[in-house]
Amino acid sequence: MYIRPFKVEKWMNEHEDNAIYNMGETCISSLTVGELLELVGEDPDSYLAGLKDTRLSYGHIFGSPRLLEGIASLYRGVSAGDVILTHGAIGANYQVICSLLESRDNMVSVMPTYQQHYSIPESLGVEVRPLRLLPENNFLPDLDELARITDKKTKLITINNPNNPSGSWIPPDMLKDIVAIAKKADAYVLSDEVYRGIWEDGSYMESILDFYEKGISVGSFSKVFSLAGLRLGWIASKDAVVREACLDRRDYDTISCGVLNDHFAALALKHKEKIFARNHVIVANNRVALDEWVRRTPQVHYVKPVAGTTALIYYEGDIPSEQLAMRLMQEKGVLVVPGACFELEGCMRIGYAYDSEKLCKGLDLISEMLGTR
Repeated sequence: MYIRPFKVEKWMNEHEDNAIYNMGETCISSLTVGELLELVGEDPDSYLAGLKDTRLSYGHIFGSPRLLEGIASLYRGVSAGDVILTHGAIGANYQVICSLLESRDNMVSVMPTYQQHYSIPESLGVEVRPLRLLPENNFLPDLDELARITDKKTKLITINNPNNPSGSWIPPDMLKDIVAIAKKADAYVLSDEVYRGIWEDGSYMESILDFYEKGISVGSFSKVFSLAGLRLGWIASKDAVVREACLDRRDYDTISCGVLNDHFAALALKHKEKIFARNHVIVANNRVALDEWVRRTPQVHYVKPVAGTTALIYYEGDIPSEQLAMRLMQEKGVLVVPGACFELEGCMRIGYAYDSEKLCKGLDLISEMLGTR
């Protein structure tokens, strides 16, 4: 089975270790184990000593009850039994797509988005119908176009909310309109929600599960929890058919997740408000810094992100995005992701949710490369 190379992951794999200013990173500044324990009010030394007798077995095959209940608490009206634990959100997306789609189906995927959502279905022989997200529409779906390309053979509609790479957020009323279109086709809606969880005013961010019984939410501990090293994600769905299909496939590619990963993820969920408070400050401050840089840099423009941790920065000039990104890496030590990794040109993705000082220095170095300093 042929599958196209995963452009963004290959780019990161090649350059991430050598970057001085890693603006390709999309996770909010990652926590150390000690920082996590201190943040939740535990003494690291005594807490870690207490783990020495933890048996490194398969553990809870489906995830510990406290972990599943903690994930369910991120939603309204979702129970622990609606949650399937996976190896990261990348494992969750893979399970859903491969469990639900067959070659006779078609599906709709927003673009730009994480490449899993269109390259995996393509590899299965599924007809993928792209729904382009455009800057003139603030990177929000064109509902008329969605209705036009959705028909009775459409098995799945995938969205990425908040969107990677643009940082757009589909508001609740538009989610309801998407659901109405999906219902006419009796299609599932897979919403990749790995950046969901931290809103500007701290309020609840709606999920596809709030509006659709055939909705599927994918989440992760990597982005808004700052715990990518746990390699844990999940599928949440109230649809029994979806859960059964994914659990059947899970026996082949997951079995269970790590005991210690489960332990620390459950601990983080128990104290999620403290983690979100920390991370809200990082994202809010850095989003301001990014916006100020765009305003004072005449050779770039963007649609200001409203959620998530990434932004698409458009630049003037004819230089291909991969060539520009390579020069930034080689000459300045600045890692960005070229728009070409998202089937776009004339732009780059910047992740802005890490160390503020390094972010600002990296942005200044981009200005130097573009000739504005």
